[in-house]
Amino acid sequence: MPLTVEQKAKLDAFLAAPLLARFATASPDTLQPHVVPVWYEWDGEMLWISSYESTRKVGELRANPKCAIVMDVAESVGGVSAVLFEGEAELVAEPRDFVRDMALRIYTRYMGPEGVLAPDPQEWANSPENLIIKVTPQFVKVW
Repeated sequence: MPLTVEQKAKLDAFLAAPLLARFATASPDTLQPHVVPVWYEWDGEMLWISSYESTRKVGELRANPKCAIVMDVAESVGGVSAVLFEGEAELVAEPRDFVRDMALRIYTRYMGPEGVLAPDPQEWANSPENLIIKVTPQFVKVW
């Protein structure tokens, strides 16, 4: 069921905050769920997550791109307490400038414009192992 214009506006406002998301993948062998906290960027259509090539979630996405993400808060923000996305992920490793710029955009949401200039986030963004997970939502639930 598609979101109404009002639900979409509430969703966008809720996701504008730097919330911690929980990202779920599944092992292709055992189907064991794997859930990890992630930082994200929501552009109104897609979710973008910075990750490293060697992480378990990336390995699982290579075998099975289906994933789920939830963001929730104890007290509602603008009438929204949680958002659930289910969809498919695409691993974006090129062009490197895009990967670096998107990673820095994500890190800035959580660390601020000064914090992102520190050595660690700069190293993360410029690492050849860094990639971006682009999630295309196929199901969205807002409550």
